[in-house]
Amino acid sequence: MKLGFIGIGLMGKPMTQRLLQAGFEVSVWNRSSDKLAEVKAAGATVASSIGELVEQVDLVLLCLANTAVVEEVVLGAGGVAGHGRADQLLVDFSSSDPEATRDFAARLKAQCGMGWVDSPVSGGVAGAEAGSLAIMCGGDAADIERIRPVLAPLSQRATHMGPVGAGQVTKVCNQMIVGCNLMVLAEMMALAKACGVDADKIPEALAGGFADSKPMQITGPLMADESDPDPKWHVRTLLKDLDMAVAQSLREGSATPMSGLAAQLMRQHGSKGYLERDPATLIKLYKD
Repeated sequence: MKLGFIGIGLMGKPMTQRLLQAGFEVSVWNRSSDKLAEVKAAGATVASSIGELVEQVDLVLLCLANTAVVEEVVLGAGGVAGHGRADQLLVDFSSSDPEATRDFAARLKAQCGMGWVDSPVSGGVAGAEAGSLAIMCGGDAADIERIRPVLAPLSQRATHMGPVGAGQVTKVCNQMIVGCNLMVLAEMMALAKACGVDADKIPEALAGGFADSKPMQITGPLMADESDPDPKWHVRTLLKDLDMAVAQSLREGSATPMSGLAAQLMRQHGSKGYLERDPATLIKLYKD
């Protein structure tokens, strides 16, 4: 299969590199062309437009910032829908609104006959680099099976969760846990430091216990140091996902008070200039 990858950012770059290493022929396009140098050097073919990319490939892969960008790239002027074919599939690794995803998939199918699989990922940049992402898929069973060879070099596990949109719902559930976890980690670290505890040792002390988690081991030490590292992920991304959780809960009539509070606190933190910073900076919300 010939692949086209759109969105060569923090996650898209290592995912593209792994696909190239696995022997796939990959064409790439990105709104900011300066981000393409490394994947081009690794063997990717740079397309001059979305249309050129779509015409060359069997699968179109997306890893984009948010729902609005997905809509623009797929259904906007010069987008995927204007060039797609019925024998192609679009695979969306972005984290997008589930209801919008179902709408986009229906519109794409109606316009050019192209199928859609929503395949949001969890595991961060480290997981993308190691090929150990968890991928949650929504779409037809036959389409999921068709793309499994492409998912294999990217993931430790790819799970079919149901029809189109089900992958995005599962990612929302994932981010509810991650967002609330990070918020209470920041709260806990601030309390520990206020009490004179050696907070640097907390991740080690709690490793393997019920309170342990990947956020504890990855972000906990950064919070303990009160550092502001070069971001591997962003506060704005978590806030976007928590907002999607609250929106989905309103549609379904299912309460999400913890996620709603986490979103409010994260929005307050973001308003102080931290939207583009690493979530490790959340401790500053409590320290300040």
